[in-house]
Amino acid sequence: MRGRYAPSPTGRLHLGNLRTAVLAWLFARAAGSEFRVRMEDLDQGRVQAGSAERQLADLAALGTDWDGPVVFQSHRHDAYESAIARLQAGGRLYECFCTRAEIRAAASAPHGPLPEGAYPGTCLRLTAAQRERKRAGGRAPALRVRAEGARVAFTDRLHGAREGVVDDFVVRRNDGVPAYNLAVVVDDAWQEVEEVVRGDDLLESTPRQRFLAGLLDLPAPATAHVPLVLGPDGARLAKRHGAVTLGEVEPGDAVAWMAASLGLAEARSAGVLLDGFDPAALPRAATRFTGIR
Repeated sequence: MRGRYAPSPTGRLHLGNLRTAVLAWLFARAAGSEFRVRMEDLDQGRVQAGSAERQLADLAALGTDWDGPVVFQSHRHDAYESAIARLQAGGRLYECFCTRAEIRAAASAPHGPLPEGAYPGTCLRLTAAQRERKRAGGRAPALRVRAEGARVAFTDRLHGAREGVVDDFVVRRNDGVPAYNLAVVVDDAWQEVEEVVRGDDLLESTPRQRFLAGLLDLPAPATAHVPLVLGPDGARLAKRHGAVTLGEVEPGDAVAWMAASLGLAEARSAGVLLDGFDPAALPRAATRFTGIR
């Protein structure tokens, strides 16, 4: 099925990111389908100059390719605002004035059927007068979806049947930037993505995205959440763990390590991994990275 990879151009991709990218490419190409690349660059304060170009060069160096032009989310604000307007017209959004500290405090309190850490709808209960006072005090509101504790069931290709309760999540931040969960739903539908392959740390965000796709009458792609790569300390792999980017590791060595870590045939380019690739045979446990020898 048509796939995609969507990194944020905030720095060099490390081997964990790159392994996920190669897997996303393998899922699509093994199915004889197209593969798209999208740059999630809405948070311009974190974007590093030249990072997108380096990331694309790294993906190509591993032997992956993509169909069509690379899409930059920063060029698609009108599409996100159109989706937000549709949600507003349907009465599905409300203003949220909570600070991060207030959200942390509210999320730590018991709030019925919602998952731990979920937003319990504090600002949903504000009166018009209370909202006006907060605006007059200089607080800019974010916009949240009124989810009403919806339960969303789905089947992930690697994790099987799942179900989650959806909290009232943000679709536009208080600085006016469209939120990740909105942009990814709008863009996956626009790019006609049929299966999203990404790290399993994002598995819990799937109910939110499928719920939002339903509100917007957009198709929700299938998902396959692949295992993460961890550092020697058991934390998610990061640049602090040492030689973990293609600036420090040869592309062929990187692919060979990926193949070994996933139980695939020995290879030094992504294209070689296509022969006999079977998603069902992938490991489900995270990989502990201890270096490339």
